[in-house]
Amino acid sequence: MAGVDDILRKMQSNPKGIRFKDLCRVCDHYFGTVRQGGTSHRIYRTPWDGDPRVNIQNDKGKAKAYQVKQVLKAVKRLKNEKA
Repeated sequence: MAGVDDILRKMQSNPKGIRFKDLCRVCDHYFGTVRQGGTSHRIYRTPWDGDPRVNIQNDKGKAKAYQVKQVLKAVKRLKNEKA
């Protein structure tokens, strides 16, 4: 099983080839427990004002590329704010 850092590297190199469960793993690690689940979308809360959520959805076992890019952007912002 790949670690979160390995998944992040894969996300950066190929946003189209990411499995949904791997994206969930990254989101769980950085954003905590899913705020809303059980539907076609999983919504995670982020610690900043404005648009305080990350929204991802399962597309036949794969993550949508634009959502992978949004998660990468949110993770980068989170890391910068903690530094």
